Amino acid sequence: MASPSPSSSSSSSIGAETPKTKTTVSLFRNAMKRKHQFIQFFAMSGILLLSMRSLGQKYRIHDLLQDTAALQDEHQSLTDRINHIKSSLRHEASLDSSGIFASRLRLLFGDDQ
Repeated sequence: MASPSPSSSSSSSIGAETPKTKTTVSLFRNAMKRKHQFIQFFAMSGILLLSMRSLGQKYRIHDLLQDTAALQDEHQSLTDRINHIKSSLRHEASLDSSGIFASRLRLLFGDDQ
């Protein structure tokens, strides 16, 4: 009775491996039969993935252009503020009768006035 048990377990393990092998072989056979369809499928999948990547890059470029425009506006705003501060300081320096403050500002700003 001990001998039928191992043989039945070995035959069941062989039976368990056969469907996996059959599935792999049948998949390979189907691929060979429909070779052109598989090639078309992989080509179309590749084209789809490249299109999605291009679309993502398009939106990234659009966002970067918006960021560039915002940074240019901010740069212009800061430049205007700096110029306003300089003109205000020059005006205050012109009110000083000694002229020391005005000469010091010319040195700081690098003006040749």
